[in-house]
Amino acid sequence: MKIGITCYPTYGGSGVVATELGMALAMRGHEVHFVSYEVPVRLQQFVENVYYHAVEVPGYPLFKYPPYCLALASKMHDITLEHGLDLLHVHYAIPHALSAFLARQMLGQSPLRIVTTLHGTDVVLVGADSSYKSITRFGLQASDGVTAVSEYLKRETLKLLEGNYDIEVIPNFVDTSKFVPRDNAKARRCFARPEERIVAHLSNFRPLKRIVDVIEVFARIRAKIPARLMMIGDGPDFYKADRRARELGLKKDVFFLGAQQGVADLLSLADIFLLPSEFESFGLSNIEAMSCGVPVISTTGSGIEESVTDGVEGFLCRAGDVDSMAERALRILTDGEVRARMGKAARKRVEENYEQENIVTLYERFYEKTLRRRQDHGT
Repeated sequence: MKIGITCYPTYGGSGVVATELGMALAMRGHEVHFVSYEVPVRLQQFVENVYYHAVEVPGYPLFKYPPYCLALASKMHDITLEHGLDLLHVHYAIPHALSAFLARQMLGQSPLRIVTTLHGTDVVLVGADSSYKSITRFGLQASDGVTAVSEYLKRETLKLLEGNYDIEVIPNFVDTSKFVPRDNAKARRCFARPEERIVAHLSNFRPLKRIVDVIEVFARIRAKIPARLMMIGDGPDFYKADRRARELGLKKDVFFLGAQQGVADLLSLADIFLLPSEFESFGLSNIEAMSCGVPVISTTGSGIEESVTDGVEGFLCRAGDVDSMAERALRILTDGEVRARMGKAARKRVEENYEQENIVTLYERFYEKTLRRRQDHGT
């Protein structure tokens, strides 16, 4: 099968999943073509059967905003013609599904199929906005197959877009052979003394991640026990978090590590993982930490509740309740037996539900079903 994959190549869950999926498909013998404006963050090494095609958007004084979606459609069209793609798998409805549809229209009578995977903010934030609701609906209708990363996101999509869309839930996944529990005392000493606990956070530092809350929770932990905080990632709220850490006198205890490739090695050093997001359609970083045997502190009211059971793999609190998060974090950090039990349960949950090979097989089957489907697109 020849598959084109388009995602936002930035440091976020959708780009990570799209890239890992593409590489896993390539390992199974499929030919995979990534089409985006930059190389995806997890695609930094040579992988057999994987190709990258850059989308270039020329500047022109007439355009206030460069027309990326048009340049993307043109590149999708060209790559499909040149390489004979069977299917375009786009991650995020806006603008990727629309670009894929336009590319197919340019091809005329084409058997090219379009699969759109919804990751969350493309529906819950962007798609729900009145300026984009109609075009988001059209993007889903123009797709031959639509998947969502959680039951929560499927429900939200049907409610917010007020339509009867056929959406299949295929959850995010983790390579459990890479994200594994490790006992690396030497690496831990780079961040903490033996008596100190390590708290970790990983995200793209967008506002909905509430990373200032990470600092607030850590401040409460640090007031009770010796601890260090690893902040993995980068994004628009970095300066807010850095400033708050300085204001609270925690700068020497907080490591801002930026965007990292080897996140599995870093997560495995942590004693707990903290993700206090406003909402998450799934929460990929949670299950990456869980796969490393690390208990999580996260939030209620969204897709996180499908992968984390409160009191089993960690604790879930209301978003913004930093006092409860700190209290529950301390319960884990000060009791080795609780920490070990939750870490073991976390690893088991991932192995049973989110192991990469099993989820990639679900995508393969979905592709095959989509390619068999005959649907009139008016071409």
